[in-house]
Amino acid sequence: MTRLRALASFISGAVIGTLGGLIGLGGAEFRLPLLVGAFRFAVLDAVILNKAMSLVVVAAALPFRAGAVPLGLVAANGTVILNLLAGSLLGAWIGAGWAMRMDAARLHRVIALLLVLIAGALLFGHGMAGGAAGGGGSPLTGLALVAAGTAAGFAIGVVASILGVAGGELLIPTLVLLYGVDVKLAGSLSLAISLPTMIAGFSRYARDRSLSVLARNRGFVLLMAAGSLAGAFIGGRLLGVVPESVLLPVLSAILLLSAVKMWRH
Repeated sequence: MTRLRALASFISGAVIGTLGGLIGLGGAEFRLPLLVGAFRFAVLDAVILNKAMSLVVVAAALPFRAGAVPLGLVAANGTVILNLLAGSLLGAWIGAGWAMRMDAARLHRVIALLLVLIAGALLFGHGMAGGAAGGGGSPLTGLALVAAGTAAGFAIGVVASILGVAGGELLIPTLVLLYGVDVKLAGSLSLAISLPTMIAGFSRYARDRSLSVLARNRGFVLLMAAGSLAGAFIGGRLLGVVPESVLLPVLSAILLLSAVKMWRH
């Protein structure tokens, strides 16, 4: 790896991490198109690398947030975590299997469509979650809530596994709207759900090729992951400087442009 490529990997990771930190995400949605477009990784290799870096960011983010959302409060909502995990773990395993069986052209287009979905969730779902930030209670109870949570978890697990993302932009609105939890708590709960979900998807990839991909690109992964962590920290400190009314449409537009490029790649 050349010095220029090493520097570019760290800086791009830092920029993406900062954007993610500003809105409470890991930034993997923005990292994936960059891995494919700018760094010229094959699409499945890019998904695997993205998932590995996302794992690092998500694992660090949960304790980073402990000052605002105590881990004891997260543990107290264990039933919510387990309900969504019941679907997301299976979805992550199946999604990874689908990704590995697709040819490159189809995988590019599936990812492009999912980026459009993420852009919509980021723009509209985040706004809905913000509007319900007080935690108004769940609209469902009993078995209906369990079934809805499992189904939502499965769908989110599939999307997260195919894209190599944490899925926070889908999990947070689901937690707020379906379970009625506070949006700040939802951010930490989404991390607690994302971590085992991503491990499940990654272990599925590991059965085939992910370990060799990481071994070949370990320096690149470590540098970009380090940049992402540094950026996430900076973004968290800058929280509130850029209003969401400006930031979210801009980031959604970036994802839509990335989707177009992935579709036409």
